[in-house]
Amino acid sequence: MTWQLQDAKNKFSEVVDTSITNGPQIISRRGRNTAVLISYDEYQKLTTPSKDLKALLYNSGFHELDLTRDKSLTGRASEQLI
Repeated sequence: MTWQLQDAKNKFSEVVDTSITNGPQIISRRGRNTAVLISYDEYQKLTTPSKDLKALLYNSGFHELDLTRDKSLTGRASEQLI
């Protein structure tokens, strides 16, 4: 929902309650969107660092893949097309 700044000031408690129950609330000034009010839970989701890359890759199962090079393939790629 979009609130005009003056309405958001006058109904601040309602804007806060609505941000908790219905998600982010947009506040506009002079017809332009200028701010967003979000709940604290939503703020924490946005600012909490995600797992580091190493942990992400390890937990994805990629660490179980055999990525060693097949040494039976030698020579240039053009020679292997025959």
